[in-house]
Amino acid sequence: MPKRAVVTGGAGFLGSHLCERLLADGYHVVCVDNLVTGVARNIKHLEGRRGFEIIQHNVSEPLYLEGTVDAILHFASPASPVDYAQHPIATLKVGTLGTHNMLGLARAKGAVFLLASTSEVYGDPLVHPQPETYWGNVNPIGPRGVYDEAKRAAEAFTMAYHRTHKLRTRIVRIFNTYGPRMRLNDGRAAPNFIRQALAGEPLTVYGDGSQTRSLCYVDDLVEGILALLQTDYSDPVNLGNPTEVTILELANLIRELCASTSEIAYKPLPEDDPKQRRPDITRARTLLHWTPRTDLGVGLQQTIASFRQG
Repeated sequence: MPKRAVVTGGAGFLGSHLCERLLADGYHVVCVDNLVTGVARNIKHLEGRRGFEIIQHNVSEPLYLEGTVDAILHFASPASPVDYAQHPIATLKVGTLGTHNMLGLARAKGAVFLLASTSEVYGDPLVHPQPETYWGNVNPIGPRGVYDEAKRAAEAFTMAYHRTHKLRTRIVRIFNTYGPRMRLNDGRAAPNFIRQALAGEPLTVYGDGSQTRSLCYVDDLVEGILALLQTDYSDPVNLGNPTEVTILELANLIRELCASTSEIAYKPLPEDDPKQRRPDITRARTLLHWTPRTDLGVGLQQTIASFRQG
């Protein structure tokens, strides 16, 4: 029988790509999403496919499923500053109650549990690049704390279930990822710049644009996630692109790829905005034999093309 995987947040940007790939790999896939930040259009092309189920549900409430479950990939959460500013309590709940509920389901079904954590657990890092052994520099009461601390708590929950109940768990710390199906208004740099460049609007750069990000194309990230799922490694693993780019460089590259004449508009840096973000992926290279392959320019061209198509 095909393996059965549950993907929470399956109608989101990353979740929808995971659902698609798992189906292609022969899994039966249960997509769970409450559609608060997920978008039904992201999985529209999968509806009716054999082995694909959709359940509209908030995983901060218990979820009961009939039948076997082999893997639970917990991706449910608002994931951009705009989203968790609008849904701060829901963000905290899905990271804590939602994680607890999904761990309980994994334990009941004897399934492997994979947690989508984030580079935001490192906060505004004082160590660069960031290895998994770094404990982070997080402001727990700042505007980003609802997301950062929810994910840190989710990691603690996951390790507690691993140690106490011998649950098979995986933790992936995801760094900035981009690609088709991102929401143009989700507040993150790449889709913001693409939306503004295509509309001929000024590109909003916060601060002087010298802060850095490391952008990984979604297909590369999915490869890394599925490679981690197949291991028996329970400690966190960074997945992201170690090639660093400044926000201003990113804005100029997107403007060029869009053939846009938009100007750059500088605005004050938001509170607790990380000044540097770059993963140390030594662990992923060693454990998973994984490294991102997609050049930033190529990935952005594909992303821009998808946004032009609507």
